[in-house]
Amino acid sequence: MPSRSATVFILFARCLVALACVALGHAETIVNATSKPGGTWHPRPSVQLSDFPAATADEELDQFGGRPTKGTRVTGFFHTEKLKDRWWLVTPEGGLFFSCGVNSVNQATTKGARLALGKKFGSPQSWASQTAGLLRSNGINTLGAWSDHGTLKGATPRLAQTLMWSFMANYGKQRGGTYQKAGHTGYPSDCPFIFDPGFATFCESYARLLDPHKGDPWVIGHFSDNELPWSQKMLENYLALPPADAGHAAATDWLKNSRGNSGKNQPITDSERAGFLAYALDRYLTITGNAVRRHSPAHLFLGPRLHGGATRLPEVVTTLGKHVDAVCVNYYGAWSPDEKLLEMWNRESGKPVMITEFYAKAENSGMANSSGAGWLVKTQKDRGAFYQNFALGLIESRVCIGWHWHRYADNDPDDLKVDPSNRDSNKGIVDNRYEPFPELLDAMKCINLRVYGLAEHFDAP
Repeated sequence: MPSRSATVFILFARCLVALACVALGHAETIVNATSKPGGTWHPRPSVQLSDFPAATADEELDQFGGRPTKGTRVTGFFHTEKLKDRWWLVTPEGGLFFSCGVNSVNQATTKGARLALGKKFGSPQSWASQTAGLLRSNGINTLGAWSDHGTLKGATPRLAQTLMWSFMANYGKQRGGTYQKAGHTGYPSDCPFIFDPGFATFCESYARLLDPHKGDPWVIGHFSDNELPWSQKMLENYLALPPADAGHAAATDWLKNSRGNSGKNQPITDSERAGFLAYALDRYLTITGNAVRRHSPAHLFLGPRLHGGATRLPEVVTTLGKHVDAVCVNYYGAWSPDEKLLEMWNRESGKPVMITEFYAKAENSGMANSSGAGWLVKTQKDRGAFYQNFALGLIESRVCIGWHWHRYADNDPDDLKVDPSNRDSNKGIVDNRYEPFPELLDAMKCINLRVYGLAEHFDAP
């Protein structure tokens, strides 16, 4: 990451560029955005590809979409490397790779969506081939979490993929006691069942589902869960469980061992909160990480995707770094990536960063847009401006190895089975009847097809 003095210089240089643009008649790009319908609109300065007129499309990429280079290891599978001051994914053929992905690339299940798929594509196989073509032609090289990997695996062109397994969520369904929250599974008192005697046994058995993928070079890696409730309140939460609960017993024993015979009735300290959180996360990562690596040893262990307050807890990121190959974050609430936050994730973990969810939805889409955590903007063009601004900041960071837009298709209000975060919003690169949004896709394509040249630009002295 650049030093403070370098950052000041960069900001000063950008001010000069902005003044020059004004003098030439080019206004700074401003996008009005709010966090929810009915909220206050705020102007958001947005860096765009047009601010980098020298950026040309990347050429001669390998079959995965990576840039061939010298000096990387060729392993036959995706891996990570740090070259000079920048982290990279590296393709099975040794090419430098940014994972430009989209989540939930799959077929909708409502009656109207099925009719639309039949009319537009004719069959699921045709949908897969045409969708893969749409994605690759717009520089999208990765199928993100919750995608229809089975159908899309047979499509040409093929895309790299990241697989979501939801170890804890699926154990919770079998065990009982979980419930649906907006965007993720809920647990009693925000206490995942990490300390249940049956969790490790379940993970080892469940991980056999990874076996068919273990030799597949197109698989980047495996997510263990989505948005688990890691927080500084975990120690108190576990202690508040019924005494017979395994989590209560684990928290009680940990606190007793931490304090010894003294301080039995003393208030819990912040140091103890951080210590137990790290202990619980380490146990979870040991169990799930071992299961993943036993059944898919050649692929990256991407661990649980962070969200919310957990992203700002150094003890969480430090513990992740002992187990995962990349820190994966569902990044909401920021119009531009926070340079200091990205630096913390990398510094505390010693690992690169992957942004696994972000998006904006448009007011003029005709949808209610009341659900989901993404920004609300005015138009599809504004969604594209948000994408460019966010992606450029991630490339500039040097620690980010990819980003996955959430999601492929707009929410379908006719689907009453989805969780509350996916009810009525314009999140997709296509609508809920498979029609693309050209202005958004054009903006995405312009960045996606230039990521390697843009990285060179930011890395130049």
